[in-house]
Amino acid sequence: MSIYDTLNEPQREAVLHTDGPLLILAGAGSGKTRVLTHRIAYLIDELGVNPWNILAITFTNKAAEEMRQRVDALVSIGAESIWVSTFHSACVRILRRFIDRLGYDSRFTIYDTDDQKTLMKEVCRKVDIDTKVYRERALLSAVSSAKNEMILPDEFELNAGGDFGKQKIAKVYREYEAMLKANNALDFDDLLVKTVQLLETQPDVLDYYQERFRYIMVDEYQDTNTVQFRLVRLLAGKYRNLCVVGDDDQSIYKFRGANIRNILDFEHEFSDAHVVRLEQNYRSAGNILRAANSVIKNNRSRKDKTLWTDKGDGEKIQLRQFDTAFDEAEYIAEDIKKEVREGASYNDSAVLYRTNAQSRLLEEKFIAMNIPYKIVGGINFYARREIKDLLAYLKTVDNGRDDLAVRRIINVPKRGIGLTTINRIQESADERGIGFYEALLAPELIPGVGRSAAKLDSFAALIEYFKGQNEKESITELLREIIEKTGYAESLKDEDKVEAEARLENLDELVNKAAAYEEDCRDRDEEATLSGFLEEVALVADIDSLDEAQDYVVLMTLHSAKGLEFPHVYLAGLEDGLFPSYLTITSDDNEDLEEERRLCYVGITRAEEKLTLTCARRRMVRGETQFNKMSRFIREIPMELIDTGNKKIEEGTQIPVQNTYSHAKQAFRTQPFSAQFSSAVSGKTAGKQPFSALQKGGQLLSGKGGGLSYGVGDRVRHMKFGEGTVREIKEGGRDYEVTVEFDSAGVRKMFAMFAKLVKIS
Repeated sequence: MSIYDTLNEPQREAVLHTDGPLLILAGAGSGKTRVLTHRIAYLIDELGVNPWNILAITFTNKAAEEMRQRVDALVSIGAESIWVSTFHSACVRILRRFIDRLGYDSRFTIYDTDDQKTLMKEVCRKVDIDTKVYRERALLSAVSSAKNEMILPDEFELNAGGDFGKQKIAKVYREYEAMLKANNALDFDDLLVKTVQLLETQPDVLDYYQERFRYIMVDEYQDTNTVQFRLVRLLAGKYRNLCVVGDDDQSIYKFRGANIRNILDFEHEFSDAHVVRLEQNYRSAGNILRAANSVIKNNRSRKDKTLWTDKGDGEKIQLRQFDTAFDEAEYIAEDIKKEVREGASYNDSAVLYRTNAQSRLLEEKFIAMNIPYKIVGGINFYARREIKDLLAYLKTVDNGRDDLAVRRIINVPKRGIGLTTINRIQESADERGIGFYEALLAPELIPGVGRSAAKLDSFAALIEYFKGQNEKESITELLREIIEKTGYAESLKDEDKVEAEARLENLDELVNKAAAYEEDCRDRDEEATLSGFLEEVALVADIDSLDEAQDYVVLMTLHSAKGLEFPHVYLAGLEDGLFPSYLTITSDDNEDLEEERRLCYVGITRAEEKLTLTCARRRMVRGETQFNKMSRFIREIPMELIDTGNKKIEEGTQIPVQNTYSHAKQAFRTQPFSAQFSSAVSGKTAGKQPFSALQKGGQLLSGKGGGLSYGVGDRVRHMKFGEGTVREIKEGGRDYEVTVEFDSAGVRKMFAMFAKLVKIS
């Protein structure tokens, strides 16, 4: 029996169609990865295609690794020659080889979000931008959006015309790009933009990769943006054997630049494209699929398809409406506990929600009931201070032109090199048109450094020593030597003996990561390089850290859940005003509401056996109590699919909501949102007063009004979570949002007023 006989008819059709453009519309849980891997096997084993002529692209490291493992299992010879990678990883490989054509060194650094923020602050200082008017985050977002559309600084400035605000952003964009290049660094968007620039300006490079990749497959095509579309079109331009797989009903990343038109208009771009629909679902029970179909059919901008399964109907969808969000969280925690007592595992359950802020109540209930959990989307391991410090050392050794990395570590551990000296070094480097590190190599030429010159010389000598060691030692050995010779571990112990143990464990874990990278390279018969290690670390996504073998409940936003599946899914906070959001409901852009509906569809189709929908009549949002109706998405599900547990649901729920946008908007516009239920505030609500009652004379007693008694880095105590360290304080409208890393409870985000943190003297 052939491996292709195990495929259903549409899957087999997709595998056997190998020539020309192919669009595979793959519904949720329809076996698209299976189709892609079998298609690769068919090309090699049956058609004799060389493995190195195949490129398979997906969006996450996790998905790429899964595809790689499946390909290895199917293809006995040559599988290692197939490029199976993410967009960003593929672009890095191309750029490492040819980026010198664009005036960069091949040892470029990849800047993460924190690096970008630091650079943008420096840009704003250089071009005299008032960051109270133009926030760094907004400027970075504008630059990223431009890059996603392949709009470079010249075109951006031209498009700005006479708009003063856009002209300011254009000035920032140009300087930001100049400083990136001076630092021999790229941000994540650049990995794609520079690759497209390379292919469009270097005909021989384009021809090389068109010949190399004669068969191209792109997964999750609905999530591609404009620059990714241009990249794919360039690579496939010669042989046109392009297979894209996606589901327009799962296009949920518009905020990241994803363009749903790429998949909806594929047949327009490739008029001879063949289309295959995968509609048989292998993941979910029948009732779950019927609910998903009934919700998504209300969207207008979509390609028609209907998911079905032969697994049977399964349980009805559980719907529970509560008086408050506290009650909702308590029910979810108790229900999970009940299922575990009946034989389920904690990792059978996942709680999905629209916004990160919804996790707080769930966490508190889980802690109180001893339910193990993991939040996907918390502080990334590589964002921790001690890890970023060591990575900055490695970046400086690998790429001395990265000014951000050098400035980060020049006084870490403390060497008596102050900010005044650092600024004088930078000024001298700017005047002479050289990099920060290059200026350090001749401290006697830097005016005003005085006695600090010896310290600068000592630091530069240390880095030069590490550079020499990099040529003869493994990355693991180099890391250990940096930790030892800089005295970094000892400095951590001197700073805070309580925290030192955890931080030292993190350093050990980074060494473990380096060792694992080197082992992987040996297995692949590739050279382990410092650039390669830094590249791999830079491309790690938070979702890749999810360990499905661990027994804990997963808490995550709906955006993070895409591509995952769980036996029991709880969709929490399904209320008009929260999901879909108030702004979406009142927006004149119907596309926004359709994207929210697709997000709901994604959430529903994560469930394999059981789906529970929950909502609350009132909920605390940004420090204020809001009264919300049940989400229209729930009301789009036929009542015969729903089990309310014999509990009363709000009046009118049994009338399915049709896709009437104008009616929805009118309902919110005829009466101010904050006043819709003002007369319904009960004595019970007023008694809680979690945020607004903490005001006095228009000033908050802590946070915004009264100031905080602690700052970032301080040790604090919480009445429930115990002691911890303040990691971040953000201004959040009427209060401060404080992030604390607790010794026993992990990382928590909370409002300053509500948290009542006490600084430990």
